[in-house]
Amino acid sequence: YIKGIHYLLNAHFDLRNHRGFEKTLRMFEKVAQTDRVKDHDNFRVQAFIYISQARINQHFIQGTFREGILLIPAIEKELTENSLFMDQHRVLVLNYKFAVLYFGNGDYNTSIDYLQKIINDKTNLRYDLQCYARLVHLLSHYELGNDMLMESLTKSVYRFMARMKNLTAVEEAIFKFLRQSITLSSRQLKPEMEKFLDNIKHLEKNRFETRSFAYLDIISWVESKVYNKTMAQVIHEKYLQSKRKK
Repeated sequence: YIKGIHYLLNAHFDLRNHRGFEKTLRMFEKVAQTDRVKDHDNFRVQAFIYISQARINQHFIQGTFREGILLIPAIEKELTENSLFMDQHRVLVLNYKFAVLYFGNGDYNTSIDYLQKIINDKTNLRYDLQCYARLVHLLSHYELGNDMLMESLTKSVYRFMARMKNLTAVEEAIFKFLRQSITLSSRQLKPEMEKFLDNIKHLEKNRFETRSFAYLDIISWVESKVYNKTMAQVIHEKYLQSKRKK
């Protein structure tokens, strides 16, 4: 039942169905407080992990990255206290989400610190997570202006992700843009960013591209560059707009 609620929350998240997400999360939080869950270590820890992921996902939906970061210390404390009941896969997923919170808030160095924990993990769990950790790591270095690293790092991450043998059109477009941007001046960069946005915007509703957008809202990241806003502002404006529509 706990896993079922988790899958439902993930479906609401992927569809950006914020009302369904919020309603299900509230229900899940009540379930987690029942004696049946609290008195059973496995149920309690499982509920904690899934609710933590959902609360972070809610900040991704709303663009409230700064507020989401405030959740991290308490989650990390709980992870340490319950380490005997934790498997590495769940810890890696949370580290990735912490990294994206910091990325969305513009703290790229801290984002890199969390991504390194995934990249350096030797358990070979979640190849997809390894791929996206490397991609966000690459984008963080791009944001930090580490131009000397970009060419070799772009090639390295592309090779790693190509091993999946199913690079999506969105991912291909990201690498194409990054390779081109290395040689561009700041004046030339803006029109290329606009072209890049146009190339990926129409893929947002493509069911074969959902994986890319589930791991990172790349469209909002590009829009932040094109419209000179923070990524948090772009996503929060979309969230408010979707609320008004409904």
